[in-house]
Amino acid sequence: MKTDSESTLAEDWLVAASSDKLSAKRSLHTKVLGKEVILTRDASGRPCANVRNGPRDQDISPIFVCERYRMIWIAFQKPMKPLFDIAEFGQAGRRIIPCGSIGVNTSGLRVVENFLDMAHLPYVHSGWLGKEPHSEVKEYRVTLNPDVDELWATNCRFWQPKAAPSAADGFEVEYTYRVMQPFVTMLYKSSPARPGYFDFVLLCVQPQTEEQCLVHSLLGYFDDVSSDAELISFMQLIFGQDKPILESQLPKRMPLDPRTEVPTRADAMSIAYRRWLHDKGVTYGVHR
Repeated sequence: MKTDSESTLAEDWLVAASSDKLSAKRSLHTKVLGKEVILTRDASGRPCANVRNGPRDQDISPIFVCERYRMIWIAFQKPMKPLFDIAEFGQAGRRIIPCGSIGVNTSGLRVVENFLDMAHLPYVHSGWLGKEPHSEVKEYRVTLNPDVDELWATNCRFWQPKAAPSAADGFEVEYTYRVMQPFVTMLYKSSPARPGYFDFVLLCVQPQTEEQCLVHSLLGYFDDVSSDAELISFMQLIFGQDKPILESQLPKRMPLDPRTEVPTRADAMSIAYRRWLHDKGVTYGVHR
């Protein structure tokens, strides 16, 4: 079952679909790590997952599956640890809004790295998440939590003209980035609607192949003004600006060779992420 390309990821939870895409009436065929995965729900509504190992209908075998954070997660072998915890997910007054899935023709690792990059905000998302001359990436702190093997970037601050649909004016936004798994990351950002609190954006990348992925996103916002449609539209607008940039990057797979890194302050989280992937032995979606 385990192949060279999957050896590090086979025992990790990987997103396979949004919960709302899996109905009780029909199976859902999708792809994860180049393998066909078949998702269904049993009579009680719980998700079930199988992987196809050959061309015949009987060439399928069950794999591990769970449903959490409005998404379906699978693991090809017994997971090394439980799925990460998001303590804020059930916080009173916080709206949880799935924002759908967008296909991107690039390595899923590049999508995660782009999400962590503040330096591109004034140029790719000008007028929304950044604007010249407010282009400086101020010094921030990157740490590895060894207890849960997660990367964190804290004390990130960036001026944004329209940080969220509810933002009336531009202001300096505080960010905290968190990378829980190679293909899963999230950020906490200052909430315009509730000062002193943080909204969050969860980004779960489904690696279909080494150069194709589906990006599932979910918002956890304090916002009593904007409709679900307005919040989803905002998220899709921002990611729609990233998509052509991501698909134009060459090579499509992520380079992990240290000689390709540029050790500047703005790249601190990107460098840490690449080193973290290298130390974990991730090879799927990596440029070799």
